[in-house]
Amino acid sequence: MSVGQGLKNYWELIKPKIVLLLVFTGIAAMLVAYRVEGLTPKPLQLVVGFAAIFLGSAGAEVLTNYHDRDIDGIMKRTKNRPIPSGRISPRAALAFGIVASILSVVLAYWFNWLAAFFMLFGLVDNVGVYSLWLKRRSWLNIILGGVSGGMPVLVGYAAVAGTISWLAIFMCAMVVVWIPTHIWSLSIKLKDEYKEAGVPMLPVIVNERLATVCIAFTSALLAVFSFAVFLVTSVSIPYIVVASAAGAVIIGYSLKLTVDRTEKTAWTLFKLSSPYLTVIFTVLVLNFWLFGA
Repeated sequence: MSVGQGLKNYWELIKPKIVLLLVFTGIAAMLVAYRVEGLTPKPLQLVVGFAAIFLGSAGAEVLTNYHDRDIDGIMKRTKNRPIPSGRISPRAALAFGIVASILSVVLAYWFNWLAAFFMLFGLVDNVGVYSLWLKRRSWLNIILGGVSGGMPVLVGYAAVAGTISWLAIFMCAMVVVWIPTHIWSLSIKLKDEYKEAGVPMLPVIVNERLATVCIAFTSALLAVFSFAVFLVTSVSIPYIVVASAAGAVIIGYSLKLTVDRTEKTAWTLFKLSSPYLTVIFTVLVLNFWLFGA
């Protein structure tokens, strides 16, 4: 195997789309913290913050991929991933995941103990609570294990400010409630694959009506947290407009899903939810740096 192919395999192993989204939320939180706390941005902090959150997110993904390699080999969507396809050995993946995770905590501690705590908490929640404990046992896997998805925000904010604000909590909550909307809508389309693999995602174990109502509820929470940022900080007109429009689209499609309960609508909601966080966090950063909030 060539070096280039090996690097490509490891890049695929870390699930770069997910990792880069989490890194983006963390860096966005850092940029917001600089403005809210009245601090001057430091390039070195941003570089180390990027590296810490990237390694932590990548390490968590690799470790969950290692543990889930048997069920990944069953599902059509995941059977060609690097571990089940044999392109990366389980032992190599495990070593990579452990090293990346340890380095992420060390880099987070370079900022302060609070950033390191949130990094470690995210790793334990994702690997321990989600993958090792709940993924094959309970539909709560995404709810309790999804808390880890909001940790990059808290890591980023704490790294800059040394503390956590209500704004950081709201940003974290956006990510946490986004996860079930995103994953459950995908699970409706892939229900048979999850069932075959023995993964009790909510749409697999309850009827379609209840599953779609739950998705509509989490979508509403997502929109509420996105819009209600004005309760904890000043917001600009552009942010209100974008948050309102994006929230209306997500809620609209989630309500449509409760009516028609089709895989097509579920897939559309999944695809629409993918860029949601990127849009909201981008406008939130611009809210402080460009729109003068």
